[in-house]
Amino acid sequence: MKQTLWTRNFTIITLGTTVSAIGGVAMGFALSFVVFDQTGSTLLTAAFAAVSSLPSLILPIAAAPWLDNFRRKPVIYGLDYASAILYGLFGLYLMGHLFSLPMYLLFSLLTGSIGAVYYLAYESLYPNLIPEGFAQKGYTVSGMIYPTVTMVVTPIASVLYDRVGLGVLCLAEAGLLLAAATMETQLRVEETRRTGGRFSLHDYIQDFRDGFSYLRREKGLLRIFSYMPITQGVSEATEPLMRAYFRTAPHLDITMYALFTTAQFVGRTIGGILHYKVEIPPKNRFSLAYMVYVAYAAMDTVLLWLGFPLMLVNRAAVGFLGIQSATLRESSVQSYLPDGMRAKINAVANALYVLMPTALTLAAGALGEVMAYRLCVTLLSAAQIIPCYAIMWRGREDVKPIYNHKY
Repeated sequence: MKQTLWTRNFTIITLGTTVSAIGGVAMGFALSFVVFDQTGSTLLTAAFAAVSSLPSLILPIAAAPWLDNFRRKPVIYGLDYASAILYGLFGLYLMGHLFSLPMYLLFSLLTGSIGAVYYLAYESLYPNLIPEGFAQKGYTVSGMIYPTVTMVVTPIASVLYDRVGLGVLCLAEAGLLLAAATMETQLRVEETRRTGGRFSLHDYIQDFRDGFSYLRREKGLLRIFSYMPITQGVSEATEPLMRAYFRTAPHLDITMYALFTTAQFVGRTIGGILHYKVEIPPKNRFSLAYMVYVAYAAMDTVLLWLGFPLMLVNRAAVGFLGIQSATLRESSVQSYLPDGMRAKINAVANALYVLMPTALTLAAGALGEVMAYRLCVTLLSAAQIIPCYAIMWRGREDVKPIYNHKY
C-alpha cells in the first residue's frame, strides 16, 4: 500500500483545525475592534488585550505535566465542546444586553483559558497524527491553514461584524466549534496513561523537575527557545510602528499597508507549495533555516527605505521564507521532543513567546515616542541579527542535531 500523508487521522485533524480556524479568525477580528468601538479608549483596548493574554502565559505551564501523563484526544474535543457552549451562551447574552466591559473581559478570560490548554494539547498530540516520514509535509499544511483562513475570512468577518453584530458571530462560532469537536472525536490514536490515573502532587512536582532537567541537558533546544521569541518579538513589535509610518508618511496610506497582507500571503502560499513538494535533505536543514533568519532580518531592516513596489516584493519574499523557517523549526523540534516531555517543553516555549513579544512591543512603543518610526523599525530589525549570530550560529553544533535529525 502506498504511503501517504493524508491518512484518516491527518485528514480529520486538518479539517477540524480549518473549521475551528474560520470561527477563531472571525471572532478574533471582531473582539479586536469591539472594545475600542464601545469605549473609544486605546488604553482600555490595550489593557483588555493584555489581561486577555494572561491565560496563555500561566495555564499551559500548570497543565503541561497533566497533559504529558494522560490522554490528549479527550482534552482536545472536550475543550472544543466546552468552547462551543460558552460561545453559544455569550451570543444569547449579547442578543439581550448592552455592552459591559467586565462581561467581555470575563468571556475573554474564559475562552483564553480554554484556548491556551487546548492549543498545548493539540500541539503535543499533532506529531502523533502525522505518518512517519511526512513531518515536513504535515507541518507545511498546518502552517498554511491560519494564513489562508485569515486572508479569506477577515474581509467577510468585517462585513458581518458591521451588519449582524457580535452576538450572531458568537452563535456561528459555537456551531463551527461543535462541528470541529465532532470531527475530532473520530480520531483513532493510541495514547497510554503514564500514571495510575490519580492525581498526585508529589508526582506533579517531580514531573516539572524532570521537564526542566531535560531542558537543561538539551543545549540546542535552549538556544532555539532563546532566539525564536526574540525574532518573533521584533516582528510583532515593529508591526504597530510600520502601521504608524504608513498612516503618517505623505506618500503612503493604510490601504497600501493592507496590500502587504496580500503580498505576504502570496509569497507564503508559493513557499508552502514548494516546501510541500520538495523534501529538504536533513543535512541542509539548519543551514537553510539560518540563512532564512538572516535574510528575514535584513529584509525588515531595509523595508521602509524602498519604493512601494519593492516593498511588496520584499513582503512576498518574507512570506516565502517565513513558511520555510517555520516548517523546518516546528517539524524538527516537535519530532525531536519525546512524547512524554512535549507538553512541558512546549509550555515553557509558549510562555517565552508571550513574554518576549510583549516586552519588546512595549519597548518599541516607547522608542516610537521619541524617534522616527522608520528609524525605529530599521534599528530593531537590524539588532536581531546580533542574537541570531550569538545564539544560533555560535551554538550551531548544539542546534544542528535537532534541525538535521531524520524524521
